[in-house]
Amino acid sequence: MKYIVKSWFRVTVVSALLSASAYSAGEQGKREDREPEAATGVVQKKARIAEEYMVVAANPYASWAGKNVLKKGGSAIDAAIAVQAMLTLVEPQSSGLGGGNFILYWDNKGKKLHTFDGRETAPSKANAYLFMQDGKPLPWIDAVVGGRSVGVPGALKALDMAHQQFGKLAWSELFSDAAETAEKGFTVSPRLEKLLSLKIHPGLEKFLTTKIYFYPDGEALQHGTTKTNRKLARTLRSIAEQGADYFYTGELADKVVNAVQMATINPGLLSKEDIKDYRAIKREPICGIYRTYKICGMAPPSSGGINVFQILKMLEGFDMKKYGANSIESTHLFTQASKLAYADRELYIADSDFTQLPFASLINSTYLSNRADQIKLNKDIPYARAGAPFITAALAADNSFELPNTSHVSIVDKEGNAVSMTTSIEFAFGSGLMVEGFLLNNQLTDFSLHPSPNNIPVLNRVEPKKRPRSAMSPTMVFDQNDQLVLVIGSPGGSRILSYVAQTIMAVIDWDLDVQQAINLPRFTNRNDYTALEKGTQAENWQGQLEAMGHRVKIVDLNSGLHGIQIKDGKLIGGADPRREGIAVGD
Repeated sequence: MKYIVKSWFRVTVVSALLSASAYSAGEQGKREDREPEAATGVVQKKARIAEEYMVVAANPYASWAGKNVLKKGGSAIDAAIAVQAMLTLVEPQSSGLGGGNFILYWDNKGKKLHTFDGRETAPSKANAYLFMQDGKPLPWIDAVVGGRSVGVPGALKALDMAHQQFGKLAWSELFSDAAETAEKGFTVSPRLEKLLSLKIHPGLEKFLTTKIYFYPDGEALQHGTTKTNRKLARTLRSIAEQGADYFYTGELADKVVNAVQMATINPGLLSKEDIKDYRAIKREPICGIYRTYKICGMAPPSSGGINVFQILKMLEGFDMKKYGANSIESTHLFTQASKLAYADRELYIADSDFTQLPFASLINSTYLSNRADQIKLNKDIPYARAGAPFITAALAADNSFELPNTSHVSIVDKEGNAVSMTTSIEFAFGSGLMVEGFLLNNQLTDFSLHPSPNNIPVLNRVEPKKRPRSAMSPTMVFDQNDQLVLVIGSPGGSRILSYVAQTIMAVIDWDLDVQQAINLPRFTNRNDYTALEKGTQAENWQGQLEAMGHRVKIVDLNSGLHGIQIKDGKLIGGADPRREGIAVGD
């Protein structure tokens, strides 16, 4: 059933927000430490320059798989399929066939931006109380691990839909690199070893299949060793030969359903009908003008298109160029705009097919100008309250986990077509369930676990067939002549919005190239506390920010920004030094 906000929901908005804020603040205290994306070191990187095409992905194997496709004359979406297949193998903790994605595709010839929603959906038998027990949200481990949290995987379906419209090479040609590497073996990266060694996923050693694969002989996979995945190789070859239907209507669907329903921990509700009925969705992009540039992203259930733009637009009245990068003023102003955007996000962003709230109101220039009036140059907003663009909506704030294991891919092909794709299985190693060589997501915990705290409904609650809200923010930036100038995105859970907005600001306002922008110290505020990146110059700002009223924490901020800047006829690729991705191209 779709959730429709009707006039009889007219309640005093202030009281609703106060109740929601109290609940949210309490829950936030419990969530602050749930950021298991481990820091695995920083490797300084220089911008990669190319003239014809470029791929930037989270692992060298994946970047090279994409480049091989582009060298053959493939389109950007062809390359994205090859990259996703390879990431399933070499970066299993972050994304894969068992997860979902959001895809922006720029058709350079037609000068049109297309977006594809491959977000997972809740099973048809799910209801708002899926993660409730005895009137309370389930403990974290009970919500995430096992079959209960698995949504219908949508990544492959969205890629198939995009390929049907914009693919140049045959579908069957796009999985060979990943399948061959899975058969012959890939070299385990230090990052994968560390995430396994930290044992941040409490279910990996509880499920026999994942225990055998990731902890052979009782020890985590060691970096530098060669690891094969013959089951995944067979899966990829079957998908290549039989198409995406092999996943959604073939024997693989039966195996996914069996794994979910028969899970030894928290068996789930997913059915074969749910998988068969899954549809990727083409949505209109969300675009708005910041300074002289057009910023475009995904519509809900992604919050990226709305909230990234909100952050930037609320800063438009400030001379960010004057304050510059690595300044206390820029950090303070950015965190204030961020607080206001996150407050709106927690209340109003959900699957747009399940609400009639006109989300365009959230990027209205007058509305954002009024919101920006709350930003002061030398004083922190203690706790930002959501605005009131919808006078009839009385809603509670969300309390979903939104953990940070995700991956982002940026691609530009020879014809100037581009892909910005963010793809995820949510938590590190997803639900912990492995089927035919790939992990299944736990994306249903991106819904609010409590459907109605204080008897006020949460818009992002579980409903049958609904897609959970996501912070994934694949973004493209265009100049005043509608020429593509930047392809960008990042992993990072709910912090993704901040990572992407900060990088765009650095390119537009501070004239940095994309690699320089990605290299900057990170700072975020999700309407909770100001986080400054550990081990960077940002640590020095703590005292001044606290004097303004900020509550400051020094933490690892593990963005995974991957971007391509188009400037003066050149492609400039940037890969985040905090992770192992690279930019490749010719």
